[in-house]
Amino acid sequence: MDLELAGRSVIVTGGASNIGRGIALAFADEGARVWIADRDAEQARRVAEERSGLVAQETDVTDPQSVSRLVDAVVADAGTIDVLVNCAGWVMDRLFLEQPRDEWQHEIDVNFWGFLNCTRAVLESMTKRRRGRIVSIASDAGRIGEFREAVYSGTKAAVIATSKAIAREVGKHGITLNVVCPGVVPPKREATGTGSMWSGELAQMYSDEMLQKVVRAYTLRRLGTPEDIANAVLFLASERASYITGQTLSVDGGYVMA
Repeated sequence: MDLELAGRSVIVTGGASNIGRGIALAFADEGARVWIADRDAEQARRVAEERSGLVAQETDVTDPQSVSRLVDAVVADAGTIDVLVNCAGWVMDRLFLEQPRDEWQHEIDVNFWGFLNCTRAVLESMTKRRRGRIVSIASDAGRIGEFREAVYSGTKAAVIATSKAIAREVGKHGITLNVVCPGVVPPKREATGTGSMWSGELAQMYSDEMLQKVVRAYTLRRLGTPEDIANAVLFLASERASYITGQTLSVDGGYVMA
């Protein structure tokens, strides 16, 4: 199936590592021009070298001015923004009563304010052209409320609900907003930069033994891969999904069936 993504201009936030990297590479393989927007500039450059059509753009999604510079750079180069993938995210696996306030703030800033900043910034261009696709990476935690991820769950639920609300507002402009909720997708070592949440404490928590326990909670008895998530994102970003908006799709091996 031709997804008609060749030549499209695409922004992938958090595109330097793991799921974001997989999404950026998948768009490039379809012939799209992809801006990897990530605060880890060195890792973003490494990913950009893996395919033609990839551009590394150092971006802090929590900073509206940084996001504006990203959008201005894409519009100046490509003339328009066809697709935004909000993939930048952060979580710490910790009981709510044991989690310090600064970690709450960081999760809110990256997961929700980052989504708001980037979505608002691209809508100017999209509404003028009366066309656009916004696909946001949330989490099953935002659908069920995950143990040891209270604030993170709240931020991802906010992404889901806000996407629906904005979809209602901008549908008349030919713009769609949809959400993909992955399950646990541990990164490959070479696919993660030092700026990734998987480069520190979280990686230590998800030991091989722990991941084997996680697998048993999944109906398909395997963990997801970045490619699994990318396949869903590409479809929702394509013309094949032009009549789908305001929807939330779990790509999680059957972990959440609701």
